[in-house]
Amino acid sequence: ARLVESGGGLVQPGGSLRLSCAASGFDFGRYATSWYRQVPGKERERVAAITSIGDSIDYADSVKGRFTISRDNYKNELYLSMNALKPEDTAVYYCFALVGSGIWGQGTPVTVSS
Repeated sequence: ARLVESGGGLVQPGGSLRLSCAASGFDFGRYATSWYRQVPGKERERVAAITSIGDSIDYADSVKGRFTISRDNYKNELYLSMNALKPEDTAVYYCFALVGSGIWGQGTPVTVSS
């Protein structure tokens, strides 16, 4: 079972990015998935979560109205669309699947800076 994130990078404040997470080695469509982020020296923070079929979604207060989580169970992919990015959104972003004790990707860095 594996998760691989992509799409991170450097963006100016107010800009947008779309992160992707490709899943393999397990039945992706059966499991809830989430995006987390982590800044060095701080705990990993859950940003957004989505159920296996996308019928329930939850966001951290800090990203509500700016970020959108979605998934494509045919492509085995999870997405995070990020708009109106702020410097405080700078972090390494990880996808997570609730398979057994949990599967993490390797992370993709996002830097919001002018």
